[in-house]
Amino acid sequence: MKLGIVGLPNVGKSTLFNAITNAGAQSANYPFCTIEPNVGVVAVPDPRLDKLAELYHPVKVTPAVIEFVDIAGLVKGASKGEGLGNKFLSNIREVDAIVHVVRCFENDDIVHVEGSIDPARDIETINLELILSDIEMLDRRMDKTLKMIKADKKYQGEYDFFQRVKDTLNQGRPARSVECNEEEGEWLSSVALLTNKPIIYAANMSEDDFKNGIEGNPYYKVVADIAASEHAGVLPICAEIEAEIAGMEPEEKELFLSDMGLTESGLDRLIRACYSLLGLISYLTAGQPEVRAWTIKKGTKAPQAAGKIHSDFERGFIRAEVIGYQELLDNGSIAAAKEKGLVRSEGKEYVMQDGDVVLFRFNV
Repeated sequence: MKLGIVGLPNVGKSTLFNAITNAGAQSANYPFCTIEPNVGVVAVPDPRLDKLAELYHPVKVTPAVIEFVDIAGLVKGASKGEGLGNKFLSNIREVDAIVHVVRCFENDDIVHVEGSIDPARDIETINLELILSDIEMLDRRMDKTLKMIKADKKYQGEYDFFQRVKDTLNQGRPARSVECNEEEGEWLSSVALLTNKPIIYAANMSEDDFKNGIEGNPYYKVVADIAASEHAGVLPICAEIEAEIAGMEPEEKELFLSDMGLTESGLDRLIRACYSLLGLISYLTAGQPEVRAWTIKKGTKAPQAAGKIHSDFERGFIRAEVIGYQELLDNGSIAAAKEKGLVRSEGKEYVMQDGDVVLFRFNV
């Protein structure tokens, strides 16, 4: 899963990015690596892997990972190349979802580019730049489709649909708000429009807000209302807290969060929110060589899930030997679970469930 982080300058976007990628670096169980200066890969925390490792004593444990792409703070005119806008907007065209960091804290020492705190205005500024960039991208695709119509009239429907999308964008509404059938959905997803991607608004608040209760922050309510109107996700977060806990040992971090009235870090909550937003689950494979988590879409059937491991697994799929994670844990070993008949043999129509521990049988 790849997430793009966007926002105006000085909203805490890079502080948050540095904190969450650093958090991954500090934990041996959840490794982190930097691919480029603005890209960080963070492991998805999954306590189930640790428990399975205790059962199997594998050579290695491999968690699912999320790639965060942090682009430079966008400003008005970014879609036309103001600042480094255009260059960076192209960097997030391939992400699965967008995390839009919105400033919801007062601090006289950190200057706001617009001179005041106004989440609604800031959201509108960023969304407008994404829309303008999308219109430019859509125009190029429509020009191409127009040439194809001259050779074959069957492309007229595609062109008419894209015109409908462009009209929506010109009205200041995102591409994801366009209602479409299955075929139109495929056309839309083929253009990589930024405003067609699922979005989570990360309302960046102060440490005091978390201590005193986020309900007391009027800016957060504004962001939450906008998110609700767009059917988008919203996540209260404090980049300052994330930066503080990034270098802490697990016990120290747990104590610190507990004092703040929190049970988990912002990173963990962000990952959970993104999984929910994108409709993702994890299945697990376990053995002496490796214990590993694999991320799939809800509703994925066994052969396609097997294909995540290797295309041969899907092509030559015979069956899946499946047991729920908790059942396996309760029985202490796969052998004990098999004796009780708890390991199921599932065929090609089986829909994978979150936490399934699976052994795929295949023949190529």
